[in-house]
Amino acid sequence: MKPLLASLVLFMAATLSAQQRQPAITGKGELPPLPAGAFTLVVIPDTQHYTGRGCKGALASDAPVANDHLAAQVEWILTNQQKEKIVFVTHVGDIVEDNRREEWVVAKQHLDRLRGVVPFALNVGNHDMEPDGDARLFQEHFPAAGFAGEPWYAGTYSHDRADQHVSANNVNSAQRFSAGGIDFLHLSLECNAPDDVLAWADRIIGQHPGHRLLVTTHMDLGIIEKPETAEGYIHDPKGRMRWVKIHGKRGNSGEVMWEKCFRRQPALDLILCGDQSRVTALRLDTKADDGHVVTSLLSDYMSEPVLRLMRFRPDQRMIEVLTWHVDGGFLVESTRYVEGRESHQFSVDWRVGE
Repeated sequence: MKPLLASLVLFMAATLSAQQRQPAITGKGELPPLPAGAFTLVVIPDTQHYTGRGCKGALASDAPVANDHLAAQVEWILTNQQKEKIVFVTHVGDIVEDNRREEWVVAKQHLDRLRGVVPFALNVGNHDMEPDGDARLFQEHFPAAGFAGEPWYAGTYSHDRADQHVSANNVNSAQRFSAGGIDFLHLSLECNAPDDVLAWADRIIGQHPGHRLLVTTHMDLGIIEKPETAEGYIHDPKGRMRWVKIHGKRGNSGEVMWEKCFRRQPALDLILCGDQSRVTALRLDTKADDGHVVTSLLSDYMSEPVLRLMRFRPDQRMIEVLTWHVDGGFLVESTRYVEGRESHQFSVDWRVGE
């Protein structure tokens, strides 16, 4: 090989190696003290980072199946629940990677630690069920019966069809909690929730007048149209999604869920979602039919143990959103696909009291 060509090859190899060594997420700064009168809602982004036997690619080994990231996230919540006044925890879905029993056992082991400590909701993402909506492994490990005794559990969607493994038995659920003198209703709606689920959501909302409304669903924001190339999952136009992964023709995209249900809800403040790791973090403010602004937030830091801390501040009529790296102990400022602190640390106007 000619000297110039050899030097070029070595330079490119060194550059690639350096890029591979760069951390996927960078940041700095300590978590600021919780302001007086504030309380926190914690968002757990997609946790499909399992290691051990049967896992994919570099995550596979001969070790037992584990999820150290989820373990660290739950431990942080438990350790800081009182200090941060954590009043609710929601998971945006893709709890597991391959919808196999070994991973569900690990997920249950960690998430069950929240029981008796703080109200929480689990969203069923596309990795948590089969393409036709079969969610029987989720139902087996987190059935509605396991939550029915909780005073904050407001019920689950049910139907009388033969396919009880689809949509029912805690796959779509509702929770109530109160903080700062404010009553909240939270809905956890499965990935691409069909029309019958949205009709149930309407009924539950109607049964809770005077409650501020929060929704978690797996697919809302991301790449607008289904990408045709790998690069498209990073660079194609972003916004409310128009494609589905679950339920086939019955499935509703994020845009259709907005049109059929969300835009008609005068009490709706936030829509929380995940699914799009190469989008990572995205915000969309949209006017509902009555003119108020609904904020939709995507958070999918799948490759790292990250939590979204949403500090509700009624006195300031705002929600402070902090993205916290649990293991690193720093505020996220940049990721592989989303540079710029403002995408990870920001505030949302909150019309509480109106």
